[in-house]
Amino acid sequence: MAAALRASGLRCEGVRLSLADGEAAGQEVFHLHLHVVPRFAGDGVVVSAEWRSRSRARLDQDAALIRAALPR
Repeated sequence: MAAALRASGLRCEGVRLSLADGEAAGQEVFHLHLHVVPRFAGDGVVVSAEWRSRSRARLDQDAALIRAALPR
């Protein structure tokens, strides 16, 4: 899809893929719904969040929880 966007003649210097899973993530249509958005420098699209810096120890703890939840 990204290759087709770039080859289409539309202004497209990059591609943003956006997938929301769950209402808290902004999902409004409850089936697989992937947005493929052509992007270019200065397009005015702003994606923002209040990211917090986490310590390496906290990141490692979170990663361990996720690994433990993966099916074996």
